Amino acid sequence: MMQFLAKAGLAVMLTAGTLAGTVAPAAAQLNIIIGDQDRDAPRDYRRPAPGYDRPGYDRRPRGCDPRLAEDMARDYGFRRARVVDITPRRVIVQGWTRRGPGEMSFGNVRGCPALRR
Repeated sequence: MMQFLAKAGLAVMLTAGTLAGTVAPAAAQLNIIIGDQDRDAPRDYRRPAPGYDRPGYDRRPRGCDPRLAEDMARDYGFRRARVVDITPRRVIVQGWTRRGPGEMSFGNVRGCPALRR
């Protein structure tokens, strides 16, 4: 009878030790959420670092902007000015002057310098 009680006590101690080992990790998984749990993380509105997520973000466009060339042609008196050709050296704009259809060339560099009317 004494051996039976010793074995039963040992079994109870092993069972209690096993249960204590599983209860502690389960308690560590407790999450406390205060507020709306479906809310996204706050958005970052700062400008990204140059070249961080968009290639070419830090570079300024080289050459003549076609919209600037059209605006400059309108300043020279062209109506319905539109860019018809862009080459590595020139931006060609066509439109109407008071004498009829006309064409103007701009250099394909920053600032769009006028080459000829």
